[in-house]
Amino acid sequence: MTQEARRGGGLDEQAVLLVAGVADLAVSTLGSALSTVRGLLRRSDTAELAAQAEHELLARGRLALDRCAAVPPAHLEILARHALAHRGTDAS
Repeated sequence: MTQEARRGGGLDEQAVLLVAGVADLAVSTLGSALSTVRGLLRRSDTAELAAQAEHELLARGRLALDRCAAVPPAHLEILARHALAHRGTDAS
């Protein structure tokens, strides 16, 4: 048995198997998501759930933006301020 035969064929066959696996995963995930949505639509508190979901998404969005937008102070700026403060105490 050759090494190529043990791996499952050539690159073309591997690509086909990979695409088929991804497609199967997508279909099963979509089916699961649709059944979850159907279950949510049957609930009597759908409006409240939607409001809570919106609130949670807004909070997650704020956290994500704060995490990405928070820029630490420049290292050289901190050193310059420290040097100026140090000079001010030496002059006294």
